[in-house]
Amino acid sequence: MGCIDGKWAPVIVIIVITMINGLVNALTKKVLDGGINHMIIATYRLGISTIFLLPIAYFWERKTRPKLTTSVLCQLFVCGLFGASLMQYFYLLGLSYTSATLGSAFWGTLPAITFILALIFGFEKLNMKTKAGYGVVLGAIISLAGALILTLYQGIPLSNSHEHATISHIQKGHENWIKGCFLLSLGVIFFSSWMLIQAKVNVSYPCPYSGTVILSVFGTFQCALLSLIKTRHVEDWILRDKLTIITVIIAGVGAQGMCTVGISWCIKQRGPVFTSAFSPVTLISATVFDFLILHHMIYLGSVIGSLVVVIGLYIFLWSKSKQIDICKIIKVPTSTVKEGETEAMRL
Repeated sequence: MGCIDGKWAPVIVIIVITMINGLVNALTKKVLDGGINHMIIATYRLGISTIFLLPIAYFWERKTRPKLTTSVLCQLFVCGLFGASLMQYFYLLGLSYTSATLGSAFWGTLPAITFILALIFGFEKLNMKTKAGYGVVLGAIISLAGALILTLYQGIPLSNSHEHATISHIQKGHENWIKGCFLLSLGVIFFSSWMLIQAKVNVSYPCPYSGTVILSVFGTFQCALLSLIKTRHVEDWILRDKLTIITVIIAGVGAQGMCTVGISWCIKQRGPVFTSAFSPVTLISATVFDFLILHHMIYLGSVIGSLVVVIGLYIFLWSKSKQIDICKIIKVPTSTVKEGETEAMRL
């Protein structure tokens, strides 16, 4: 149990999160195909997340919650802007032009983007003199290559499907491929930037539930304002379809609520780059859910791309673990010397 709580807990949590996100991507794509405003989904998603987490945050963290300063509020406002409203505005809009698998494929670029931004802003340091340093870069590149294979190479179908209407819809969506990919990439960049900002917030306001509630409140109002760009009719906010209601609830409680808390906790435990490294797992789950829910055919390119992503993921994680071990080895002799000097002085 101790091993699970310590070393493997962040790994298990982030894998579950990525699987939930894969399911939500497939469900959201299904709803977007019905013509609903993507920012209405985002607003409901954040609003439900706020309602769900508010009592948990109040009772669970009421004794440990630090004072909420103006500086922390500003940081959480920016977190809501980058990690919720702008991210969902561009990502969901890009998803409406593409597919759930393609949308999830872009999450495979998250480790590389986060790693580059972390290097630029000093969150991470890269030592190319070690094998672990080369492994981190190689793992990120391989994961990115896997995402590109999923995006660019379709291959032969590996499953039989009679959903010709769905297939024709995907082919029609390829006409907006460039626009959709550009929007998806912007969404991923905003989310990557949020992970770095969240790392700072975890230090100044170490309350994941309360922080997520405040972030969701800011994000709800921001998304509601952004929704005015496309529609201003009150009727568009009335959800009548059962699948849309179920999707919004799952997205709000699971993907936005608990997953954001889980990601914040994992960032605190292992850092933003390690946490983002698991995002390619969403590719695999989205491909499976894309087939089960949307009845899209599974192609050879999806299988090959997923395998490449997993290989890159494990190389990245192995290299990061080696870097952590090297840091521990370097620190041990220093403390040992100091203990020896203390014992000598006592004698």
